[in-house]
Amino acid sequence: MARDRDEQGRARNARPRDAAGRPLPHGADGVERVPEDLVLEPDDAVAEAQRLLDDGLPFQAHEVLEGVWKAAGPETRELWRALAQVAVGLTHAQRGNARGAVSLLERGAEGVRRWRVGATVPAPAGLDLDGICRHADDLVERIGTDGDAPADGLCPRLRG
Repeated sequence: MARDRDEQGRARNARPRDAAGRPLPHGADGVERVPEDLVLEPDDAVAEAQRLLDDGLPFQAHEVLEGVWKAAGPETRELWRALAQVAVGLTHAQRGNARGAVSLLERGAEGVRRWRVGATVPAPAGLDLDGICRHADDLVERIGTDGDAPADGLCPRLRG
């Protein structure tokens, strides 16, 4: 089977995806995808990521945050990367993958904390970094206590 490719010949998965970001068969109805080349300004990205999280779409929120991470300058790149990792952790939790959720939530929260220690600029876009880390930590604790990824309470408030 031929791989999906973009205009430049790079491999791209054009299959539709479900709300948790899992590929569906060609022709199936899926959720609207975030364009792979989408790059928003930080304020717009946080607003869009929050909208997606509120709609139960952490995979798509990750895609938005990943776009900012890849376009960010060196002073905030690692913060955006860590935020994207938190969103991937939420995606794993949504999919019922407790182990993957814990791993990515811990990695993302630790990345946010590390960034704050060495930050030379304030947190962009009004991000509530303490709240995001607290949410990730609480979710990790809930998963550890129950042994399962919870079905509710997955999505944090990105701004205070």
